[in-house]
Amino acid sequence: MGFDQLPLKSLFSGAEDALVSMLADAPDEAVEQAHEYRILRNILDGTSAAVAILDERLRFRYVNDAMARMSGVRPDEFHGRTMAEVLPDVHRSEDVLRMVLGDGHSRALTVTGTTRAPSPFRQRQWSAVYHRLEDHDRVLGLCGVAVEVSGLRQYMDDLERAHQRLALLDTATTRVGTTLHVEKTCAELAEFVVPSLADRASVWTLDTDGVVDDVPPPPPGVLRLRVTASAGGPDILGRVGLIANAGYYFDVPRDAPARNCLDTGRPWVANLASDDVLLKMVRTPFNLEVFREVGIHSVLMVPLPTREHSVGVVYLCRAGHSGPFTDEDVVVAQELAARAAVAIDNARQYTLEHSMALELQRALLSEPGGPHPDIETASRYLPAGQCALVGGDWFDSMALPCGRTLQVMGDVMGHGFTAAVAMSQYRSLLRSIAATGAPVERILQEADHRLASIGLDRVATCLLALVDPGQGTCTFAGAGHPPPVLLHPGAQAELVHVPTGPPLGTDLGGYEALTLPVRPGTVLLMYTDGLIEDRRRDIDASLRRLTHLSLDLDGPLESVVDALLARLVHGTTEDDVTLLATRLRAP
Repeated sequence: MGFDQLPLKSLFSGAEDALVSMLADAPDEAVEQAHEYRILRNILDGTSAAVAILDERLRFRYVNDAMARMSGVRPDEFHGRTMAEVLPDVHRSEDVLRMVLGDGHSRALTVTGTTRAPSPFRQRQWSAVYHRLEDHDRVLGLCGVAVEVSGLRQYMDDLERAHQRLALLDTATTRVGTTLHVEKTCAELAEFVVPSLADRASVWTLDTDGVVDDVPPPPPGVLRLRVTASAGGPDILGRVGLIANAGYYFDVPRDAPARNCLDTGRPWVANLASDDVLLKMVRTPFNLEVFREVGIHSVLMVPLPTREHSVGVVYLCRAGHSGPFTDEDVVVAQELAARAAVAIDNARQYTLEHSMALELQRALLSEPGGPHPDIETASRYLPAGQCALVGGDWFDSMALPCGRTLQVMGDVMGHGFTAAVAMSQYRSLLRSIAATGAPVERILQEADHRLASIGLDRVATCLLALVDPGQGTCTFAGAGHPPPVLLHPGAQAELVHVPTGPPLGTDLGGYEALTLPVRPGTVLLMYTDGLIEDRRRDIDASLRRLTHLSLDLDGPLESVVDALLARLVHGTTEDDVTLLATRLRAP
């Protein structure tokens, strides 16, 4: 039964006049009705619900024994006083009570806070309902009945916190470890736990080399930790960053908390820590002074564990009015650290195993240029099979004067290091020639001659498409490359028969241009031969498949490319597939 449905009329049956007399200060009438009053009081004192009678100024005129037990205050201490005077830490809406006095409609409300009585609950809560007491047309006060629901509230709060912990961990899977870079993963972890778990966080990883710039390695038995990432409010980072900024390193002796954390795999907690305890972690009085200046009072350190060893530690700090770390905080921090440690270790292993390949790609592959704003582009690169070798496919997009954009698609023969080096030379040379403003056929002619003269031992196919939105045209020139396709809205796709020239690097020349009108909405598709080469099908049949594509060209260009690949590519391919789609934006 809800509190708004409590049968107060039956509860006060036969004694309402006694209550009215008590509130109206009519002692003679109250004496005459003493018998009914004693019956009522016995009923009220015997119930487990807290009952209180308030006058029109919301002062207590009566509380039953249950109310006294809940509050830890004797009944006589309530008389003539308000809730704020008797129980200042209990919060109740006075406005709601005045509304009941005003219109006579009973109302339920929630009362929260702490009382003098001991309680096993962190925060007490009561559900109460208030009814107006009146004598004919005269309002005399209120009668309130309340029962404690602290146990249910704490259960719901615990359930909500558990849900929040699970949600936090679930969110961490999408925000921490999104890349195979150690620094990025550490930064994601530090930024994720602030402010949800700490006011400041830093991730320290083991320095496997033991050498920092010209600093010699640490002495035997001492581990070197590097501050890989930090996060926190500007007030904290601005000061603490002086002693623990990203890139700093610390040599950790055996008696340091961080070393114990690494060796045992257990967390280290210092809640409301004294200077002596914090000094064990920060090592120097200056560092301790910095921590105290920004108000750091509690520190939690958890290891970053992997199957074989810990790869570092995470420092979590709380400052100012933030409370100390709870056992739940420690569990959540350990789970986050464990998940992040796997990503950090994977990133570190990947970096070690593929450092040469990554450096090669970083040196040879630069981001393609950007087109003019009235041109949309979307691209994809699919490596052949399960191979991670650097290939010779490339594409480029160059914004030229007069609003024109040059789209480039090329394919150097072969794979691996030499193909990547040759690809870099081809692309750089084409960029420099295109910057002169030469026509597309002259760009290929000049590139072919120069590449042959420097003795490059790998030829390449290439396709150029000069898009001119102002003229509504596209001019093509090819060097042994597969023909482009124009996907027209509401019409069949068109295979563009670009005059075929020899591959670049042969010094044979003889390139020709072809200009076609292109309307807004039409998609120009350029690709490498990996898209159409298939041992099960003739090359001409593969080209015809491109002209029979039925795609929705009205959506985002990225979606058009995805749909196209879904139609044409199934599983792994025998050669790299590179695709560049271009579309004129509508005016």
